Amino acid sequence: MFHKEGFKIIRNTIITLLIINGIGWYFFSESNLIKIVSFSSIVFIILILQFFRNPKRISPDNYHQIIAPADGKIVVLEKTIEHEYFEDNRIQVSIFMSPFNVHVNRYPISGEVKFTKYHPGKFLVAWHPKSSTENERTTIVVENEKTGPILLRQIAGAVAKRIILYAKKGEKCSQGHDMGFIKFGSRVDLFLPLDAKMNIKLNDIVKGGQTIIASF
Repeated sequence: MFHKEGFKIIRNTIITLLIINGIGWYFFSESNLIKIVSFSSIVFIILILQFFRNPKRISPDNYHQIIAPADGKIVVLEKTIEHEYFEDNRIQVSIFMSPFNVHVNRYPISGEVKFTKYHPGKFLVAWHPKSSTENERTTIVVENEKTGPILLRQIAGAVAKRIILYAKKGEKCSQGHDMGFIKFGSRVDLFLPLDAKMNIKLNDIVKGGQTIIASF
């Protein structure tokens, strides 16, 4: 199953490559170059399809647990000061998504969306320390009575230059449901309360909607 954000890109890519290959085989069928082009086209289509895949995930729907909002690798796990919303100490968890990861972003908890904001910015590589504050990004705060407010930040990278956010202030949201999408590799930051019991460690590989990041 593929994510709706990829339907147009998948369709246009397949049509364009079919036209290019059709013309190529009609006029240059004896050339080895067209064989290379055809093989490259198949590989490219496979990469596009795998990037926009949207596997079904069964989330725990547990008010005492925070689950991973994205697939990827834990690249930051540290105590830090969150300046935009909380202005106090939080535990920062950063998940880096390579172009080969599923790029659906999911709600880490059920609750109410308390805050959303879009920030235009740069396109530094996603693992750069300043990408969290200088890159194009969105900030989302979700809250329920058990976990309190949880802040998420979708961050664009050097390749990802399109952030999709579905969350709207005042809406109710369900743990594991689609929160947004980042096209072609990037990162998601989580800012958690200091009393959260961490279930992951640095360099762990996590699955969005399934891996338990922390519990209370």
